[in-house]
Amino acid sequence: MNYTDINKNLSCGVLDKTEMFPHLSRLLNSSYIFQMDFGLPELPSQPGILIIRGARQYGKSTWLEQEIVKTIEKFGEGTAFYLNGDDILDPRVLEKELEALVVSFAKNASVKRIFIDEITSVPNWELVLKKMADKGKLAEILIITTGSKATDLRRGAEKLPGRKGKLSRTSYLFTPVAYREFHRVCHQSLGNETLIAYLLSGGSPIACNELATFGTIPEYVIELVRDWVEGEVTKSGRSRTSLFNIINALFRFGGTALGQAKLAREAGLANNTVAHNYVEILSDLCCVTPAYQWDQHKKMLILRKECKYHFTNLLVAVAYHPARVRSPKDFLQLSEVEQGMWHEWLVAQELLRRTAITGDELLAPLKFWQNKNHEIDFVAANENFIEVKRGNCDALEFSWFPKQFPSQQLTVINQKEFATAWVRGQSLEEFLIDG
Repeated sequence: MNYTDINKNLSCGVLDKTEMFPHLSRLLNSSYIFQMDFGLPELPSQPGILIIRGARQYGKSTWLEQEIVKTIEKFGEGTAFYLNGDDILDPRVLEKELEALVVSFAKNASVKRIFIDEITSVPNWELVLKKMADKGKLAEILIITTGSKATDLRRGAEKLPGRKGKLSRTSYLFTPVAYREFHRVCHQSLGNETLIAYLLSGGSPIACNELATFGTIPEYVIELVRDWVEGEVTKSGRSRTSLFNIINALFRFGGTALGQAKLAREAGLANNTVAHNYVEILSDLCCVTPAYQWDQHKKMLILRKECKYHFTNLLVAVAYHPARVRSPKDFLQLSEVEQGMWHEWLVAQELLRRTAITGDELLAPLKFWQNKNHEIDFVAANENFIEVKRGNCDALEFSWFPKQFPSQQLTVINQKEFATAWVRGQSLEEFLIDG
């Protein structure tokens, strides 16, 4: 059913979930259903513009359809309408459709909401909303937009300066399923493979379902992910071959810091500017996040030095990894060094998820610390230090830490529990559940 027919039904309060909402229909037929938490427990009743961005296949469209249904069920007919950016593509059409909807709400509607899925598919969508806001046509309406390009979160102030209303928060990153939720729903089916299955799924509900049901990620899921990433790259006028080279270089270096000039050489690209452009695309799609060295004295990132590149969408890493890792058994066949690299990426993904929920520094680069003798993988919020190890560790290995950071705490993620006044050892699973 197209959005025009859906809106006719919504204006009359008709909610045929099977016909009108394909994502919601698939959810109702899923074996495993997860509660999504990305920091927005319920929609505000005030007008404004919400920017919700995140990777494809992580449940944004399903969540949006659920919220449309909730709005109609709670506030009645003619209080919510829907547009799909994937079916619009032209900003003039977007403006025309919005012009029609803003005058179509029920006369006594207590709330007025327009949901626009994948608005980032429409070029210059922000100019349309800016124009309509300046004319006062959105003054009583809550516009909820979703999309797959995180540039809107990084540059939100530039996109719609002063036009997002008086809401306490307007920008959100749609996060993966939390490990605690995945464990609650799927542990009975997966048993001791629960953690690895979650790692491979990247927290994507569709991959979570397939792994919990069949123990593997099927190729159709891999194709969905690759089609999305490669489609965005080709739309930007860049080469798929160069993309593959960049991704392969990121796999080879894993958690090792490297400069963009070296990355360009390793990927066979012309120069570091070209390499930076590809990394930026992957960052905008929430697939890769850079980690810069942190200066403990100046409390700032050292941007001139080499940085690490973490996959923070592990389903994308699965889709492109040369070993074709599709199941927990496949993962265990990787070397311990490679497994440790994936553990580090999972921690990076989790740190990004946590900051997204609180709304602190959305999609900001990650931090690591290093001197001539030692290195710590992550400097998280409030200067919480985190080191990731694949095997066993003990506190003696980090006896240097309180001398370097006398008032700080270090968490060592490994396979052994221990605790001192300054250093705590815990498993990767415990770390994820604590979040």
